[in-house]
Amino acid sequence: MLSYIKHSFLLFVALIAFSCEEEFLDTTPTDAIASADALATEANMALVINGMHRTMYAQSQTVLPGGSAVATTARANEHYWVPMGDNLAGGLIHSANANNLGWRDEAQWNSHTLQTSNTVNVLWYHRYNIIANANSLINRINEGVLPVTPGLKEIEGQAYAYRAYAYLSLVQHYAKGYLIGNPSTDPGVPILFSSDSPFASGPRETVQAVYDQINSDLDAAIAAFGEASDRPSGSAFDKANLNIDVAWGLKARTALATGDWATAATAAVNARQDYPIMGEDDWKAGFNSTLLPEVIWGSNVITTETTFFRSYFYLASNTFNGSQVRNNPKIADRRLIDAVPDTDYRKDMFLIDAPNTNLSAANGMGGFANNTNPLYTTEEEFNAARAELEATWGWTSRHNAHPYMHVKLRQQVPGGIEPDDIIYMRASEMYLIEAEAKAMMGDIDGAQEALRPLGEERDSAYDVTAFDTQESFMEHIKFQRGIELWGEGFLFQDKIRWDDPIDHAADGGSGASQVLYQEGYFQDRPSVNPSWVFKIPQRELDTNPNLGPDDQNP
Repeated sequence: MLSYIKHSFLLFVALIAFSCEEEFLDTTPTDAIASADALATEANMALVINGMHRTMYAQSQTVLPGGSAVATTARANEHYWVPMGDNLAGGLIHSANANNLGWRDEAQWNSHTLQTSNTVNVLWYHRYNIIANANSLINRINEGVLPVTPGLKEIEGQAYAYRAYAYLSLVQHYAKGYLIGNPSTDPGVPILFSSDSPFASGPRETVQAVYDQINSDLDAAIAAFGEASDRPSGSAFDKANLNIDVAWGLKARTALATGDWATAATAAVNARQDYPIMGEDDWKAGFNSTLLPEVIWGSNVITTETTFFRSYFYLASNTFNGSQVRNNPKIADRRLIDAVPDTDYRKDMFLIDAPNTNLSAANGMGGFANNTNPLYTTEEEFNAARAELEATWGWTSRHNAHPYMHVKLRQQVPGGIEPDDIIYMRASEMYLIEAEAKAMMGDIDGAQEALRPLGEERDSAYDVTAFDTQESFMEHIKFQRGIELWGEGFLFQDKIRWDDPIDHAADGGSGASQVLYQEGYFQDRPSVNPSWVFKIPQRELDTNPNLGPDDQNP
């Protein structure tokens, strides 16, 4: 199985070469470092962990070496996978027909539904690469040969947490949602324990079995971190390391996905306790640094290994200097933004009245000749508004504007091509998880109190007591997750958990063009629509002796 990760340790060599101790490089050729050498000492294993951190945002040809067909430059892993959740679910909306890396194809549902696409291939093999590398560390530690130190326990905790993260991603994309299916019988994904080529595994396990493995790994991670050295702090890179808070956060996400509401609430509180809710200045700073106080986990993107036009900010930001951005401002669902009170400062990051300057806009309303906004009675006013936005937000004269475009996600140097950090987990998500879990348990008072700190920080007129039934509170949770986590990749899994459709036409419309969005304009509820489940890569079915044509998702 998984022949495309058979050279996984060569990946470590390529990455470790930047940071290994000089004597290690002097005594062992960089093209001949065996797995035994990489796992020989605690220090070497720490370098392997650092390599895994980098694979989170590296382009896939460095993660999946050996000339395989899935090793494409078109996916820089979390740069792509994080915003894909909002792109697929219709939260991050394309305003024009501009494409790059298949980004428009995702929105049109023409990628994850195709078993030969880059998306289904690279996501599958990247996650199993993480698993195989984590297995190598876990299996080595379990041999009981290395001295047990706080540093080794930190490595062990990270390996278990990484493995859980990868399995959670796999089962949430390549299998039916836990709460809308039959997890005890629904096919999940293969479980892999091997750390040596050819990485043989069994057939697809059930969804329940995969979640059981995830929870087992997270429990092991939490236990190991309890005996580990503390994660360093003070630099953006430090939060690339997984720690006990990350493990609790993954536990909260897992429990929320499976309806284990009590565990979700408890784990969310444990995860966020050392991360204060951001204030207005930080929330409006661009979401481009793991140094933000709320960030529990994220990748600090090393500038010498930058991805430029493969980055999160190229795909999702409106200030990145690339053609896909300049010609296709990303807008938010106007139904969501119109529902945000003026007293909520998050609304400021969505430019409702931006002039539509794009003559190629999908809605056919680009240019002053098509202007319907009464704020701009003359072409001079129209052009002046666009120039003012350019000066305020730092994009270039070649960038287009569009009503409801966002400026939430911005590089530290707007108008440039630097990719900046990728945020994976924040404290605000944990407040939202606790609140949702308590509401689902019927504890509305507890849900209100869980959400109150976040709501009152964001909205000066916030009154959580207005949502005093389970139904009204859950609708409010959907709203709060929609605005707070917009662009951070959660909407696809949220809709699966809530069994909500994608309907850009409902309730006055989202602002998306049906001509542009095609199949992505409407998708029925996940419980009745198999298209929400990613196809398994055809090459996996062709090469894995434990899988066959009948294992393909419908």
